[in-house]
Order: sequence, then C-alpha cells, then structure tokens
Amino acid sequence: MLADSDTRWKWGALTAHRLAPGGPLDGYLLRGRATPTVRQLAEVGVRADALREVTGAEFVAAAGRERYDVVVLACVGGAVQAMLHGLGHAWSAAPARPVVVTGYVGVVYEKLADGLLLRHGADVVLANSRHDAERFRAVYAGAGAPDDSVTECALPFLGGERYAGAAQDRPYTVVFAAQPSVPEGRADRIYLLERAARHARLHPERDVLIKLRSRPGEHTTHIEEHPYQKLAARVPGGLPPNCRLVYGHMGDVLDRTDLLVTVSSTAALESLHRAVPTAVLTDLGIREPLGNHHFLGSGCLASWDELDAGHLPEPDPRWTARQGVAADGTYEHAFDAARERIADLTARSALPPLAPYYTARTAPGYLPAILARHGFDPQGGPLPGRAAPAREESALRRATRSALRDAARGAYRHGVQRVAPVIRRMGEL
Repeated sequence: MLADSDTRWKWGALTAHRLAPGGPLDGYLLRGRATPTVRQLAEVGVRADALREVTGAEFVAAAGRERYDVVVLACVGGAVQAMLHGLGHAWSAAPARPVVVTGYVGVVYEKLADGLLLRHGADVVLANSRHDAERFRAVYAGAGAPDDSVTECALPFLGGERYAGAAQDRPYTVVFAAQPSVPEGRADRIYLLERAARHARLHPERDVLIKLRSRPGEHTTHIEEHPYQKLAARVPGGLPPNCRLVYGHMGDVLDRTDLLVTVSSTAALESLHRAVPTAVLTDLGIREPLGNHHFLGSGCLASWDELDAGHLPEPDPRWTARQGVAADGTYEHAFDAARERIADLTARSALPPLAPYYTARTAPGYLPAILARHGFDPQGGPLPGRAAPAREESALRRATRSALRDAARGAYRHGVQRVAPVIRRMGEL
C-alpha cells in the first residue's frame, strides 16, 4: 500500500484490511512535504508488517520485485496516475501482475472529473457510496472510458457504538471538527473559534472540544496557513475553561460526542454513521469552496445561532443511505462487492496490461508533466537518476537524508504560514 499523507494512510491501510482481513500489509510512504509522522501513523491504529519511505520510482521498483496480490494506491490523483504508468512499464514483461486498487479518502466535492480520470486505469476504483458510484460511472462514460472498475463500498473507517443519548456520568459534549484547508481565511477561522467559545460560555454545563488534525510542526494533506492553535490565542477573552483544543483518533473523540459540528469534514459522515447529532455549518454560506454544498438535502445544515438556541439537526435517512452512511447495521457488508471483484481478478491466470485513460496520445500536453513530477518519462520508465538505488544506504546516509527532508518540509511550512501572508499584504499596499 502506497500513501502520501496522514489521511490517505488512514484510508489506504484501513481499506487494505477491509479488502483482505487478516492479511499482511506492506506500507510505503511516498516521500514529500506531507509524509506523516510516527504519531500520525500510530493514531490510525493499523500496524504495517513493513514500512518504508520511498520515491515513486523506488515504489515501482519494489512492487516489481515483490509478489503482491493487491496494490492499494492511496495518493492524490496525479501520484496515482504516475504510479499506474510506472507500474505498467515495470510489469510489461511480467507473466502476471497484482490487482491495483485506488479511490478517495472522503467526500468528493471538487475536481471530480480531474481526480477520477487521473485514477482511471486501476483495476478497482472504489466509490464510498451509491451516490459516488453513479457519479464516477457517469464521468467515465462521458469521457468514453471503461467504467467497469468502479466498485461501490463505503468509507473504511466508519464504525463504533451507536449513539444512545447523552451520558449521565460526564458533561454534554459538543465537538467542532476542524479542517486544515476549509475555510482558508484567517478571519473565517477566528470567527469559528469565537463561535465555539461563545457556545461554551452560553452553556457552561457543556464541554466544547475543538478537534484538530495535527499537532504543531506535523504535516497533513494540506498545509495550514493559519493554524487554529495560534489563532486560539487571539480569541477575545480567550477560550473559556470548558472549551479546549484536542487531538487524537476521531473515533475516540466520537465516543464521547453528543453533537458534532463541522464545516464539511468527513467526520460528519463518521458521526452520522453512529447516529450522533451532526451539524454542518451554514455561517460562512453554503458554497462549493467550503464543501458544505455536498450536504444539501442531508437535513444537517445549521448555524451556530441555531445550535446556541438548542437546535439538533435530524438527518434525512434517504440522503444518508445514498452516502454510504449505514447506521442501520448493514455496514459489515459494504465491502462484499469489492472483495468479490478482487477475488475474481486474482483468480485469473493473467490480467491485461494497465490501461489508463490518459496516454501520450489522449493528453500529450498534460500527462508528461505529471509523470516527470514523480520521476517517470512519458513511457512510464524512471527518469535518469530517479531509479531505486542498487544497494542499501548506510545508516548515516539515511539519517542525513531524513534530516535534510525534515528541514525542507519545515522551510516549506514556514514559507506558507509566515512568508506568503507578508508578501500578499505587501502586494495589497
């Protein structure tokens, strides 16, 4: 399994275990600015039998050597497309090859066509709901691409006990699930913190938890220009005693949640799956860049003013059913179709070559740059100097390379969070 960030590791590792329960898992982390830390990996609760940080070319070389039955690509679309071409080139002379699986880590609310066509060519493209499966097939059919790879399943990290009402042995708990990139603006993010703090002051008998994705210095799929940890100090009057920042596994937080509040986080689907009251905020508008338009028709849209007044949204069961949120207990069968398709493919004596929609003929002005970014030439072969090293590196050399990568990631984060805002402000003068 190859992943390029903390959320995609979570999706990929849990998906691998859903598809092959009890099977061994070799984990590969695609080297980049969002490579997850040991803590982030441990938070998912899934251990890999082996774990390596690699470049795209190194992963392709390893996948060509090892005898895998299934390869799960849990990466951003461009990386998936590059790996498909790289693996296709590496396996071109092999008598047999593994089944290749990919998909999305959560709600698909932007870049639907772009992301899907970059994932085309995998043997299995997982759709997290009936709604997504229908959209995915429509995109492939509209582009004239085969759509038989699209397979309906569900998000692999749904689970936990069904909500049974407020507990008597702890305070009523409201959780605001923050997101690294939604909303992006500093003023909007401070507004959300202020409203969470205000809710805590209006309801001193409640606990209000602001659930954050990463600790300071950690990398996520998206770099936060305005981290909530720093903005919390700017809330007028500070955060009240019953309002605080928390980290950790979302499932553990949901175990003590009585009301989940978010702008558009996938945590809303986890919450709905458990039948926890869930509110998708409308305070900043219902807009495509926020992703909350995905929840139109859900019955979950609400404002902080309504929540302050005691409103509890009630989800529409027809909407939740189409979104793969199985609060009715059918979730245990959500991956049956995917397992059956993989079993059928692995039982074949040989699979046809990987055939992505994008080729040098269909996308000559788009594909080569994507491949080059990940170290491959237009035919999917490794670029000179980007192939996997022929011998094992010394411990000192590995440590030096790791330190240099950490420094580069730190510099990138500093540039996004510190330098870029200053440059923008100067440009506005």
